Amino acid sequence: MEITEIEAIPLSHSLDEGRGVGSARGIHTTRSTTLVKLTTDDGAVGWGEAFAPARTTATLIDELFADKIVGMDPFEVESLAERSYMDGYHFGGSAIVQCALSGIDVAMWDLIGKSVNRPVHRLLGGTKTTSITPYASTMYVTEWGQDPAEPIERAVEEGFTAAKIKIGRGFEDDVERVRTAREILGDDASLMVDFNGNYRPKQVARSMENLSRFDIAWVEEPVPPENHSGYRQVRDLVDVPIAAGEAHFNRFEFKRLIDDRTVDIVQPNLGRCGGLSEARRIADMATTENVAVRPHVWNSSVGLAAAIQFAASVPAYPHPDHVPEPLLFEFDRSENPLRDDLLVDRIDPTGGVLEVPQEPGLGITVDEDAVERYRLD
Repeated sequence: MEITEIEAIPLSHSLDEGRGVGSARGIHTTRSTTLVKLTTDDGAVGWGEAFAPARTTATLIDELFADKIVGMDPFEVESLAERSYMDGYHFGGSAIVQCALSGIDVAMWDLIGKSVNRPVHRLLGGTKTTSITPYASTMYVTEWGQDPAEPIERAVEEGFTAAKIKIGRGFEDDVERVRTAREILGDDASLMVDFNGNYRPKQVARSMENLSRFDIAWVEEPVPPENHSGYRQVRDLVDVPIAAGEAHFNRFEFKRLIDDRTVDIVQPNLGRCGGLSEARRIADMATTENVAVRPHVWNSSVGLAAAIQFAASVPAYPHPDHVPEPLLFEFDRSENPLRDDLLVDRIDPTGGVLEVPQEPGLGITVDEDAVERYRLD
């Protein structure tokens, strides 16, 4: 099997006027990404996603990777990351290169799974996992001043038993948003908070002290991702598990988080961290140091499918038989047709259970007519 064609497809969808969603860091009015489509000499097609600025990433894939990928055997996939670091010595580890690499890597794993008639999570060493527990990533900061209760009420109606909400705009606002979420979710639900890096360490400590009565499961990105010393300070100030990783882009950045024990949970995004190959290396490092792995997911349906396959492969170490809490899987509930419309069969998180596709590869069928509706070029 040999790859004969690579296509980078930039996609974008603009939200209706006044419908922006975001976090304490700002509001997004568009959803965009880049899909990678690989075709082999026997007609097989593999799909991946590079979660980064769409046109820029598509151009980078065409100019930096295309000539190297055409002619490759997909089974050589795990050499891709090494080549990206070595061939692009001065920039191979940079964020945008790692995003481009991610899309290609995932598409290759999709091809491998299809060629051997196995889902990707089995290829990565996972057991016959059939389902995982989704949590609603919701209660975004909105452009139109949405009632914060509405998205949480909707999540409960959809059957979610856990949720992560946005905070970080001020101490009183943090308390009001968390109080609202906890009252609607109930005492037994897992509730996480996401600062999106908008606070300084002592501001995080003050906010988390105010929120201590609400039983927070983890605090995500309390300080900016580049503020490594700030993460160490938060670790010493806050007695709640710390999660980070959506803005980290390769195994070396994650190694620093893990080795320094600055976080309790690493969150690689399969469209940014280097793909499934690098995510597996990150998971190996994390579990070796008894750090939890929970993928970050704010992608299109292709990146979502890759994250599900990866999550189903993550070992439960150190728990052999009795797992004290489930592996919670992020499911974005904001408006995003790139998540909802690109597959023949939509991935459904409702009912509190997310089924892991057992079909070969990523276990999805891409609706190429839908892809054409959202492509930029």
